[in-house]
Amino acid sequence: AMELPPSPFPVSRAAAPALGYLRYRRGGPARALQLRELRRARREDIDDVGHKYYLELELEDVLDKDSTVTCTAEVLYHLGSTDIAPDVQFTLGGELKSTEEADNVFYSRIRSLEKELVAQNIPDSHGHVPPELEPIHWLAWAASGYVIWQNSTENTHFHLAQIKHVKQVKRPDEFLQFDYVVLLHEMVSQEIIPWEVTVLWHPRDGIQVPRDTRQPRQSLE
Repeated sequence: AMELPPSPFPVSRAAAPALGYLRYRRGGPARALQLRELRRARREDIDDVGHKYYLELELEDVLDKDSTVTCTAEVLYHLGSTDIAPDVQFTLGGELKSTEEADNVFYSRIRSLEKELVAQNIPDSHGHVPPELEPIHWLAWAASGYVIWQNSTENTHFHLAQIKHVKQVKRPDEFLQFDYVVLLHEMVSQEIIPWEVTVLWHPRDGIQVPRDTRQPRQSLE
């Protein structure tokens, strides 16, 4: 195993699917995890299996700036295969703030809407998100974490750039459904890739992403 300095390019790439997976598993409309610091990283090349990265991360919740939590993660990229998601395992060193109350408020608000919610361009060109759309934004942040994790290779570095469009879909069951078109910025190639993502969410069950479809890419104007 070789010890890597904290900020070389490939390591920040390896942190992307780890962070994506964490967001997907632990994020939601009232919790938005982001990387505060990549503390340590090393890579191990495992014969005939792939490359494994050991990462020590410091995370913060955008909505609870005072508290940080440490995380150790392992990311395994399988050799020769780009269509298998990297294996991610993580351990959190500490407690994340409960979002139960905020989750229930958001859930009740959406359930009580007369008309299905529709919105576009979140954040707008000035980087602004209207307060009532913040939970919609953080839900996409968590769901895009799933997409980033599933589609990352050692040569990619995906980042959620914007929600192009979101439409709520009424369902016969208890889940909230939102159909998103998100723009993912792939920072290595500098491409912007539209992605259709269907998100199901319930305060009790968290996030599910039953469908995600990559659209034809756009170049940055």
